[in-house]
Amino acid sequence: MFEATNITKHYKQKYVLDNVSLTLTDGEIVGLVGKNGAGKSTLLHILATLLQPDSGVVSLDGQTTKATLRKHIGFVPQQLALWDDLSVKENMQFFERLSWQQHDTAQLRSICESMALTAWEEPVHTLSGGMKRKLNLAIALIQKPRLLLLDEPTVGIDLKSKLDIAEALKMLAAKGTMILYISHDLDELRNVCHRIISLGDDDFYYTLLQGTTTITKL
Repeated sequence: MFEATNITKHYKQKYVLDNVSLTLTDGEIVGLVGKNGAGKSTLLHILATLLQPDSGVVSLDGQTTKATLRKHIGFVPQQLALWDDLSVKENMQFFERLSWQQHDTAQLRSICESMALTAWEEPVHTLSGGMKRKLNLAIALIQKPRLLLLDEPTVGIDLKSKLDIAEALKMLAAKGTMILYISHDLDELRNVCHRIISLGDDDFYYTLLQGTTTITKL
């Protein structure tokens, strides 16, 4: 189980997050929505231990130390984090050397194929936007995360790539991975998520999704 309890973050006099708490259980896919500035990306960075909250605790199965959490959390930022001049294979091998987990070439290629990413020797700069997004996600899976945090993982890509990523996420959840991700694609959230969280004071998303899926407010 992953828990965030009373997470608070402010910049100067403005509270971006004010006593936000949430829980994820094994195999659960949870969507996160909210207007721009609601604190969605800030929350994901805190959960990924990349940003320190002013107060509050993040824990995985009761463990709270940053080093322990980082071994079990995969984070995919909205901005692509890839080496454009390297091939898909070389990107996977590079990030594998930074990972807690060890994989041979066949295992790395299998991770890509689970994303329906068939490119392997091709340089990243030759790939479509959808294939780059798949690779970005595949890299996060190298360390076999218990919790996967995604910030707009399908923004700006074609429908086929969106569906491929959605199916990959469902398969990951079926194996027990917890997934929390931000998206403005409401159809995608309805299709993939077990439930959705609306962050912030704005009732727009809460009202829009209420009755069509399980949605709660933070």
